[in-house]
Amino acid sequence: MPDLIAPTVRLHAAWLEAHDEWGPGLHEDGFGLRSTDEVRSSEGFAAWVTRLADQSDPAKPLDAARVPCTYRWIVEDDRVLGGIALRHELDDHLLRVAGHIGYGIRPSARGRGLATWALGRMLDQARALGLDRVLLVCEAGNVASSRTIERCGGVLEGILDTDLGPALRYWITL
Repeated sequence: MPDLIAPTVRLHAAWLEAHDEWGPGLHEDGFGLRSTDEVRSSEGFAAWVTRLADQSDPAKPLDAARVPCTYRWIVEDDRVLGGIALRHELDDHLLRVAGHIGYGIRPSARGRGLATWALGRMLDQARALGLDRVLLVCEAGNVASSRTIERCGGVLEGILDTDLGPALRYWITL
Protein backbone atom coordinates (compact mmCIF):
# COMPACT_ATOMS: atom_id res chain seq x y z
CA MET A 1 0.00 0.00 0.00
CA PRO A 2 1.55 3.34 -1.01
CA ASP A 3 1.88 6.30 1.31
CA LEU A 4 2.52 10.02 0.87
CA ILE A 5 5.35 11.21 3.08
CA ALA A 6 7.35 14.38 3.53
CA PRO A 7 10.81 14.22 1.92
CA THR A 8 13.31 12.57 4.23
CA VAL A 9 17.06 11.94 4.25
CA ARG A 10 16.30 8.39 5.43
CA LEU A 11 15.36 7.48 1.84
CA HIS A 12 18.46 8.92 0.17
CA ALA A 13 19.48 5.65 -1.52
CA ALA A 14 15.89 4.87 -2.55
CA TRP A 15 15.45 8.36 -4.00
CA LEU A 16 18.70 8.06 -5.96
CA GLU A 17 17.49 4.74 -7.38
CA ALA A 18 14.31 6.43 -8.64
CA HIS A 19 16.30 9.40 -9.96
CA ASP A 20 18.65 7.09 -11.86
CA GLU A 21 15.70 5.22 -13.36
CA TRP A 22 14.41 8.47 -14.90
CA GLY A 23 17.77 8.92 -16.59
CA PRO A 24 19.96 12.01 -16.90
CA GLY A 25 18.50 15.48 -16.54
CA LEU A 26 15.88 17.17 -14.41
CA HIS A 27 12.53 15.72 -15.32
CA GLU A 28 11.13 14.32 -12.10
CA ASP A 29 8.07 16.53 -11.82
CA GLY A 30 6.80 16.92 -8.27
CA PHE A 31 10.18 16.76 -6.54
CA GLY A 32 11.21 20.43 -6.61
CA LEU A 33 14.62 19.50 -7.96
CA ARG A 34 16.71 22.36 -9.35
CA SER A 35 19.77 22.14 -11.60
CA THR A 36 21.86 23.56 -8.73
CA ASP A 37 20.81 20.83 -6.27
CA GLU A 38 23.58 18.34 -5.55
CA VAL A 39 21.74 15.24 -4.41
CA ARG A 40 24.39 12.48 -4.72
CA SER A 41 26.27 13.33 -1.52
CA SER A 42 24.67 12.94 1.91
CA GLU A 43 25.31 16.62 2.65
CA GLY A 44 23.85 17.85 -0.63
CA PHE A 45 20.81 15.60 -0.31
CA ALA A 46 20.21 16.80 3.26
CA ALA A 47 20.45 20.44 2.11
CA TRP A 48 17.90 19.76 -0.65
CA VAL A 49 15.48 18.00 1.73
CA THR A 50 15.84 20.93 4.16
CA ARG A 51 15.04 23.41 1.37
CA LEU A 52 11.89 21.44 0.49
CA ALA A 53 10.82 21.37 4.15
CA ASP A 54 11.46 25.11 4.47
CA GLN A 55 9.38 25.82 1.36
CA SER A 56 6.53 23.80 2.91
CA ASP A 57 6.64 25.76 6.18
CA PRO A 58 4.53 28.94 6.01
CA ALA A 59 6.54 30.41 8.91
CA LYS A 60 9.81 30.29 6.92
CA PRO A 61 10.69 33.23 4.66
CA LEU A 62 11.13 32.41 0.96
CA ASP A 63 13.19 34.10 -1.70
CA ALA A 64 11.20 36.28 -4.10
CA ALA A 65 11.20 33.67 -6.89
CA ARG A 66 9.39 30.98 -4.80
CA VAL A 67 5.92 30.38 -3.41
CA PRO A 68 5.01 28.15 -0.46
CA CYS A 69 4.81 24.54 -1.62
CA THR A 70 4.05 21.20 0.04
CA TYR A 71 6.19 18.35 -1.28
CA ARG A 72 5.32 14.70 -0.80
CA TRP A 73 6.96 11.51 -1.97
CA ILE A 74 4.94 8.51 -3.05
CA VAL A 75 6.54 5.61 -1.18
CA GLU A 76 5.83 1.92 -0.85
CA ASP A 77 7.99 -0.44 1.23
CA ASP A 78 10.70 2.24 1.45
CA ARG A 79 10.81 2.48 -2.36
CA VAL A 80 10.32 5.96 -3.83
CA LEU A 81 7.75 5.63 -6.60
CA GLY A 82 7.13 9.28 -7.38
CA GLY A 83 6.65 12.79 -6.10
CA ILE A 84 3.93 15.40 -5.99
CA ALA A 85 4.03 19.09 -5.16
CA LEU A 86 1.21 21.45 -4.18
CA ARG A 87 1.99 25.12 -4.66
CA HIS A 88 -0.09 27.12 -2.20
CA GLU A 89 -0.46 30.08 -4.56
CA LEU A 90 0.36 31.04 -8.13
CA ASP A 91 2.71 33.74 -9.34
CA ASP A 92 2.64 34.90 -12.98
CA HIS A 93 5.03 32.15 -14.14
CA LEU A 94 3.15 29.34 -12.37
CA LEU A 95 -0.16 30.65 -13.68
CA ARG A 96 1.13 30.47 -17.25
CA VAL A 97 3.30 27.35 -17.18
CA ALA A 98 3.10 25.03 -14.17
CA GLY A 99 -0.07 25.40 -12.11
CA HIS A 100 -0.75 24.48 -8.49
CA ILE A 101 0.15 20.78 -8.62
CA GLY A 102 2.91 18.88 -10.38
CA TYR A 103 3.67 15.19 -10.11
CA GLY A 104 5.79 12.43 -11.57
CA ILE A 105 5.84 8.64 -11.31
CA ARG A 106 9.04 6.69 -11.94
CA PRO A 107 8.84 4.63 -15.14
CA SER A 108 8.70 1.20 -13.46
CA ALA A 109 5.76 2.25 -11.25
CA ARG A 110 3.55 3.75 -13.96
CA GLY A 111 0.19 2.24 -14.90
CA ARG A 112 -0.80 1.41 -11.31
CA GLY A 113 -3.02 4.44 -10.66
CA LEU A 114 -0.48 6.02 -8.30
CA ALA A 115 -0.73 9.48 -9.85
CA THR A 116 -4.53 9.49 -9.56
CA TRP A 117 -4.28 8.27 -5.95
CA ALA A 118 -1.66 10.89 -5.00
CA LEU A 119 -3.47 13.70 -6.82
CA GLY A 120 -6.68 12.88 -4.93
CA ARG A 121 -4.84 13.20 -1.62
CA MET A 122 -3.18 16.48 -2.60
CA LEU A 123 -6.56 17.88 -3.61
CA ASP A 124 -7.61 17.22 0.00
CA GLN A 125 -4.55 19.23 1.10
CA ALA A 126 -5.52 22.04 -1.28
CA ARG A 127 -9.00 22.15 0.28
CA ALA A 128 -7.42 22.29 3.74
CA LEU A 129 -5.39 25.32 2.58
CA GLY A 130 -8.64 27.03 1.57
CA LEU A 131 -8.17 26.83 -2.19
CA ASP A 132 -11.44 26.62 -4.10
CA ARG A 133 -9.90 25.50 -7.40
CA VAL A 134 -6.50 24.41 -8.64
CA LEU A 135 -4.71 24.61 -11.96
CA LEU A 136 -2.84 21.64 -13.42
CA VAL A 137 -0.76 21.81 -16.58
CA CYS A 138 0.69 18.94 -18.61
CA GLU A 139 2.38 18.46 -21.96
CA ALA A 140 -0.16 18.13 -24.75
CA GLY A 141 1.17 14.67 -25.67
CA ASN A 142 1.10 13.28 -22.13
CA VAL A 143 -2.07 11.19 -22.40
CA ALA A 144 -1.54 9.45 -19.05
CA SER A 145 -1.30 12.74 -17.19
CA SER A 146 -4.34 14.15 -19.01
CA ARG A 147 -6.37 11.10 -18.01
CA THR A 148 -5.18 11.37 -14.41
CA ILE A 149 -6.27 15.00 -14.20
CA GLU A 150 -9.61 14.26 -15.84
CA ARG A 151 -10.25 11.32 -13.45
CA CYS A 152 -9.84 13.77 -10.59
CA GLY A 153 -12.33 16.26 -12.02
CA GLY A 154 -10.10 18.35 -14.27
CA VAL A 155 -11.84 20.45 -16.89
CA LEU A 156 -9.76 21.46 -19.89
CA GLU A 157 -9.47 25.24 -20.19
CA GLY A 158 -7.37 25.13 -23.35
CA ILE A 159 -3.95 24.67 -24.87
CA LEU A 160 -1.14 27.15 -24.31
CA ASP A 161 2.07 27.35 -26.32
CA THR A 162 5.04 27.37 -23.94
CA ASP A 163 8.82 27.30 -24.32
CA LEU A 164 8.58 23.52 -23.84
CA GLY A 165 5.82 23.06 -26.44
CA PRO A 166 2.03 22.97 -26.25
CA ALA A 167 0.58 22.44 -22.78
CA LEU A 168 -2.92 21.48 -21.67
CA ARG A 169 -4.40 23.63 -18.89
CA TYR A 170 -6.94 22.03 -16.55
CA TRP A 171 -8.88 23.46 -13.62
CA ILE A 172 -10.24 21.30 -10.81
CA THR A 173 -12.97 22.85 -8.66
CA LEU A 174 -12.68 21.78 -5.03
